[in-house]
Amino acid sequence: MKILYCDCYSGISGDMFLAAMLDAGYPLEDLEKVFSLIELPEYQKVSFRKVQKRAVSAGQVTFVLQEDPHHHTGDLIHGHSHRSFADIRKLITGSNLPESIVAKSLRIFEKIAQAESSVHNVPVDEVHFHEVGATDSILDIVGAAAALDYFGIDQIFSSPLPLGNGEVMTQHGLLPIPAPATAWLLRDMHAKIKPSSVAKELVTPTGAGILAAFAEFDQPEMTLTHYGTGAGSADFPHPNILRVFIGDSETESESCIELSTNLDDMTPEQLGSVLNRILEAGALDAFFTPIQMKKNRPAVQLSVIANRADEDKISELILRQTTTLGVRVHAVRRHKADRKIVTLETEFGPVRAKTKIMNGETLSVHPEYDECERISAQTGLPLLEVQRRILKHV
Repeated sequence: MKILYCDCYSGISGDMFLAAMLDAGYPLEDLEKVFSLIELPEYQKVSFRKVQKRAVSAGQVTFVLQEDPHHHTGDLIHGHSHRSFADIRKLITGSNLPESIVAKSLRIFEKIAQAESSVHNVPVDEVHFHEVGATDSILDIVGAAAALDYFGIDQIFSSPLPLGNGEVMTQHGLLPIPAPATAWLLRDMHAKIKPSSVAKELVTPTGAGILAAFAEFDQPEMTLTHYGTGAGSADFPHPNILRVFIGDSETESESCIELSTNLDDMTPEQLGSVLNRILEAGALDAFFTPIQMKKNRPAVQLSVIANRADEDKISELILRQTTTLGVRVHAVRRHKADRKIVTLETEFGPVRAKTKIMNGETLSVHPEYDECERISAQTGLPLLEVQRRILKHV
């Protein structure tokens, strides 16, 4: 499993992320080929060079652009075209980009569009991007998606984010830092943040969008294979850099959430029904643990492991289907082995079995319980004997 860890020492922006990925080994010629597949008349060239940020050497990416003759001057700021989310989606889906890069790019833009839609109270498709709709931001996001695709990144992790403080001038006027759309994205991804005395925007909407689309805030265990440093455009008393660490994990892991609540006033029948509904809703796992509550009441703790995307759905289900007044939510990460269903040819006929696999090695084989129970009922043999005979054929 390929992992990317972003050390957001001085925040994150789209160009810092792309520069760090280039510094880590993403070939510039590959990036040039990717950009040639997008219909952006104003784009001319991309360059990459090493610069010094205080005592640290870092990569910096630069785009050469010219004014798009198909746009009116009033629609251009510094030669950058303003586009709606619908325009950008059409631009990317209508390109010759590989499907994997298209999907990653749109996922980032969709996150930013949802943020802009919410904070400015307009429909998502009618969101009119300014800074993020500019050509250089489109190139940053598509380039980021292409770099993730090149390294085959399965999961992204991030350090806590320094927000900066003060104000930033945008097409919507002077706004507080972090900008409203950035703040919405930080909330959406349950970001870990830390204070910073820098009176500057350290986390841009583009940088936040990349993390909101893919990242979990944790420091992973991995074997390091690539390392890169991206430079921000501003100069601070500290090195204005973003570092990326790319490596391999021996076990597959995924970002999940754990939802839990304590229940002391529901019957076993009611609890069993709730558990069935939760599993039907797509929970990865759900279980009860006996606990002792106030006034010495025996009770149970309901625990649910679920994908982050299902948090709202399952939280609402628990609140509606149980007597609880609140649900606790924690971010968790689980490691898991690969699994595969195989068919074993046995004296009882074909029997389905589940295999556990790690690094290509089969560690165990377990015949499906329902099939073993069926054979036991048909033959009169004890269940343990049926399982023993089936495993002889492994």
